[in-house]
Order: sequence, then structure tokens, then C-alpha cells
Amino acid sequence: MDPSSRTDSVPRPIRLYVRYVDLMNRKIGRFAMLLIFALGALLLYSTLSRVLFKVPVNWVLEMSQFILSAYYLLGGAYSLQLNAHVRMDLFYSRWSPRQKAAVDAFTILFIIFYLGVLFYGGWSSSEYAITYKQKNYTSWAPQLWPIKVVMTIGIFLMLLQAISSFFKDLAIARGKPIE
Repeated sequence: MDPSSRTDSVPRPIRLYVRYVDLMNRKIGRFAMLLIFALGALLLYSTLSRVLFKVPVNWVLEMSQFILSAYYLLGGAYSLQLNAHVRMDLFYSRWSPRQKAAVDAFTILFIIFYLGVLFYGGWSSSEYAITYKQKNYTSWAPQLWPIKVVMTIGIFLMLLQAISSFFKDLAIARGKPIE
């Protein structure tokens, strides 16, 4: 490898950050995919319980909401990594990969800011739920801290992935993509 090209490439700490964040979010995202089966089993249990045994299960609705929240928040970073989010395309498809990367590197800064604010709120809400043993106001009355912690972790993972995407887009815009 030419030594001069090494100085223009992406610094090693950034490459390592991108590699490990992408790997972690890929594994967590693959796990999150399985939560849809847990949700399906839970709803099937509720239906069978109600139809066959005439016994309604009052906790299933809330538990299914918790599982669905974990599903999309833990899978959000993986979705961001796969570029599977919705994008409004008026001009984007006509641009070169470097132009797309430059625009993406700029716009992801807004997402990083938003996720930072969301993470701060999630942290605060999780801390409150743990400190005051917050419960939901229903007949089941589950503790709320487990789902709030999972949601905060999901937001944090999306924040890490957005930063990784920023680094990758910036590298592509410079013409030196991260392998």
C-alpha cells in the first residue's frame, strides 16, 4: 500500500468504531427480529385463552405493546444500518454516490441531534421509573422500568448507528469509503 494513501484514509479508531457498532447492531437487530415470534405467540395464547377457555387475559395487551416497542426500538439501529428507512426521493436517485453521501452526512446530523435529545429524555424517564418504582395504571399494573430501559437502550443504539453512518457517509463523500 502506498504510504501517501494511508494518510488520506479514515483513521483507525473511526474504522474500528464503525466496524464494532455495525457488528453489535447487526446482532441485536437479528435478535430483535425474533421478538415478532414472541409477539405472535403471546397474541395466539390470548386468543386461545379467550375462545377455548372463556378466560380473558388482561395483561396480554400491555405485554404485546412492550414487546412491539422493544421490537422496533432494538431493531431501529439495524434498520438504519441497512438503509431500510423511508426516504423521500425527488432528486436523490439521480445523484452520484458521493453526492448522496455528502447530503446524507449533512442530514444525519439532525438525526443525531434528535436522538441525543430523545436519549436524554429516555434516560431521565428510566431513572424516574426505577427510583419511584413507577407502575402502569391498569389492573395488571406492571413495573415500567424494564420497558423504559429497553427503549432507552434502543435509542442509544440508534444514536451509535447514526454516528457510524455519519462516518461512513463522510468517508464516501471524500472518496475514501470505509471497507
